[in-house]
Amino acid sequence: MRQEPEQATPPDSATPEAPSPAPAKSTALRPREAATLIVLDRSRKTLRVLMGRRNERLAFMGGKFVFPGGRIEPSDRQMPVAGALSQRADDALRAKLPRAPHHLGRSLALAAIRETYEETGLLIGTRDYGAPETAPEGAWQAFLEEGVMPDLEALHLVARAITPPKRPRRFDTRFFAVDRRSVAAERPGLVGPDAELTELAWVTLDDARRKLELPRITRIVLDDLEGAAQAGFPPYRPIPFYFERHGKSLREEI
Repeated sequence: MRQEPEQATPPDSATPEAPSPAPAKSTALRPREAATLIVLDRSRKTLRVLMGRRNERLAFMGGKFVFPGGRIEPSDRQMPVAGALSQRADDALRAKLPRAPHHLGRSLALAAIRETYEETGLLIGTRDYGAPETAPEGAWQAFLEEGVMPDLEALHLVARAITPPKRPRRFDTRFFAVDRRSVAAERPGLVGPDAELTELAWVTLDDARRKLELPRITRIVLDDLEGAAQAGFPPYRPIPFYFERHGKSLREEI
């Protein structure tokens, strides 16, 4: 912040001091577009989900258990895919955004898949169509090398949440879910003491709520996930949207 220059001469007793300027109002950071992927294991009687413990050294949610995810990167717009999101999911992903680009839904879904690979080593997609003809530099090269095409059709939209104002980092996050059977390949060694996630765990929803240190929004989304999974992820169900306005936590449906 720019400082006001000091007075050239000391204030005179006969001249009243100028009032101090009012403190500037803090402006809330604009949330960044981001996506998270909840990998579901329905091979047993009780549903389990994959969660990772964030490195304690991280400033944002350090030490907490979360779903893998992160913000959109430019390369996410360039990655070929095997299947597309449903029109309903695509509409919901761009809802309440007056100038949302047409590719936003696709980019969010791909960001969730890419971040899941970067943080866990799991490649979500299919080998049924062969390897992608090309892939952007960086994490997407692993999909090319493993012959995996990201499959957006396998993803279910679960919820949307915006980090409250006055937080040091803010994200407009969409939560997707995908079945574990959509894991087409795995690369070990991406989880460890020096990585973003220091450990992974397959846990039931009850164990996650009772035993793990979770961010508040993660607990809320677990409830949404449970209801959606029990209903079989019907395509036209309302999608919960969580945000804060004037200090009040709100929930809408999109």
